[in-house]
Amino acid sequence: MTESQAVHLFLGLAVILGLARAMGALARRFGQPAVIGEILAGVLLGPTLFGSRLSGVVFPTEVRPLLGALAAVGVALFMFVVGSELDLGILRGGGRATVWTSLCSTVLPLVMGAALAWALVSSPHEGPSTGFVLFFAVAMSVTAFPVLARIIADRDLAGTRVGAIALACAAITDLLAWTLLAVVVAIATGERFDWRPALLVPYAVLMVTVVRPLLRRAARTVPEAEPGGRAGNGNFLALALGGLLVSAAFTEWLGLHYIFGAFLFGAVLPRGTDGGLRDGVLQRVEPLCGTLLLPVYFVLSGLKVDLSRLNASDLGQLAAILAVAVTGKFAGAYVGARAGGLDGRHAAALGALLNTRGLTELVVLGVGLELGLLDAKLYSLMVVMAVVTTALTGPLLGRILPATTTAGAASAEAVTVKSASAGTPTRPEPRNVPPQNREVTETTSR
Repeated sequence: MTESQAVHLFLGLAVILGLARAMGALARRFGQPAVIGEILAGVLLGPTLFGSRLSGVVFPTEVRPLLGALAAVGVALFMFVVGSELDLGILRGGGRATVWTSLCSTVLPLVMGAALAWALVSSPHEGPSTGFVLFFAVAMSVTAFPVLARIIADRDLAGTRVGAIALACAAITDLLAWTLLAVVVAIATGERFDWRPALLVPYAVLMVTVVRPLLRRAARTVPEAEPGGRAGNGNFLALALGGLLVSAAFTEWLGLHYIFGAFLFGAVLPRGTDGGLRDGVLQRVEPLCGTLLLPVYFVLSGLKVDLSRLNASDLGQLAAILAVAVTGKFAGAYVGARAGGLDGRHAAALGALLNTRGLTELVVLGVGLELGLLDAKLYSLMVVMAVVTTALTGPLLGRILPATTTAGAASAEAVTVKSASAGTPTRPEPRNVPPQNREVTETTSR
């Protein structure tokens, strides 16, 4: 790294940190998740307002690969945290409402997204590729679990039946979405036969049946007397970080994407009596990831968004994308919740909650752009969709479940996730998130 690169790298990181914090705080003042402001911070630095002049000065071309490497580490850590927050016990039952809502809120957006993909590229091309259609369908089906968890906590819905079902559905939907995305990546990169992607299934089995018990055994050998207690043990932190990096590298070698390896390793971290160690790992990982590394990803994402050249046709496409995104999730969740026995008001509340997309959507879109499944214009439109649908969740929920009725709902309908997700206790907000970083790691959610 040259002297000029070092200077621009450190100054650029300072700009990212300051602007992300300022825009995140501004978003919270308007009742929005901080991630909305942080995404907008990236867009503001991009070509939409100032062309390439400002971004070229702050982030010269020779520095962007270095920022890209930091962003990749940040996304890997983010996916690791998302995996660790995903309670696989949710999948063991969960009640009729959870099953139906999860199914309908996933299938309907998938179908509508696939249909829209065909319409978007109908004329200038020979026709959409299978990879593009499947990718677009997956992008429409995503729900951001961490942002959703934070919204549920802020709205005092934690412990209610609606909150429990929403969290369970988001976890199931995200698990399905990442699984489908792995298939899409394999198809998109499969220009010739390659046996390596087929190893993903046995690798996942190996992680659950071998690596998870080994991690649990390692957790039980941690000395209780170490300063900071079990949660503060540095050896287990090093083991967890090393494991997620190796796992990320392996899935990248498989020809898929490093996010799957990081996500899978997070999902197999010990829980139950050894959960304190996992909590300690997340308490150390999340501040660095959420405060600095993820904002780097936001900015690099924003530098690729250019809304200044949109014409009437592009705005029509944006309207169609928004209509499919909102309608697919809302209608799917509403129909599923009603089939599961919920009344109309709470079914509508689930529809609003599951429309949350946040950073999870950005990660999916980044994969699509990297694989060439999205061009710059469509990527920009999809980023706008992610921001708008996440921003709409709060106001829609406020209209459906006003604050005056939320407290009553919390007392009249209070249940644990055990009743909605087979024995898994709920928590009012994503566990393990340090207070000073919760406004950012609502996206670990993510």
